[in-house]
Amino acid sequence: MLMRIKHAATDVMHKPLKKVRRLIGQVPNLGIRRYCPVCKMWSKRFEKYGIVPREDAKCQWCGALERHRLVWLYFKRMTDLFDGRTKSMLHVGPEGMFRRLLKRHLGSGYLTADLHDPNVMVRMDITDIAYPDETFDVIYCSHVLEHVPDDRRAMAELNRVLKSDGWAVLLVPITADRTFEDPSITDPSDRLRFFGHKDRVRRYGPDFVERLKEAGFKVKATTASDFLKGKEIARKGITDGAGDIYDCTKR
Repeated sequence: MLMRIKHAATDVMHKPLKKVRRLIGQVPNLGIRRYCPVCKMWSKRFEKYGIVPREDAKCQWCGALERHRLVWLYFKRMTDLFDGRTKSMLHVGPEGMFRRLLKRHLGSGYLTADLHDPNVMVRMDITDIAYPDETFDVIYCSHVLEHVPDDRRAMAELNRVLKSDGWAVLLVPITADRTFEDPSITDPSDRLRFFGHKDRVRRYGPDFVERLKEAGFKVKATTASDFLKGKEIARKGITDGAGDIYDCTKR
């Protein structure tokens, strides 16, 4: 470790500043307090992020937010995603910090999909998925359903294409006591005011679980403290903003 620090210092005049900062980010001391499990980099503190800025939210290296760090740890420790067996995975609305990592682990079995993102593998409307029943071993869809007008149909479609022995992680922000939606609210400024984002069509409450069950899922809700210790939660910046993980299997 000391040799790495010495090497970074002696090369400082010969490397671009960004590369030097990245070398320092790989060293778990020098007063550094935060660790991102996604990119495996250290920081003094995570950056502020959000329309209403949240402290200690965004990794400066890979952009992972609280929920990304939590779900990555969940994938690694609580699922069979990385056990080496061949799997087909549908990743809806794929986050940039995950694409390369998941592709490397899953190879040709990894499929990214979105309705609007031109950089995905398949353009997909999740209310009408053009794949046969029971196609995917794993489905990951995070912070997408709150943007979908007919979310119940989307949930049913995700259930349909999930294999009988597969699992899905479906995440949404829970920001209300009970789910609130109003199809007459279409103006972006009104949506921002009522739903917290100009592209959202609802605020979910804890009854999100009931919607998933109605779509045919059996749901297990997991919080960070269910599988992580307090010191690790703090070190990896997994605040209340991470929310819960909804692990879904077919009933």
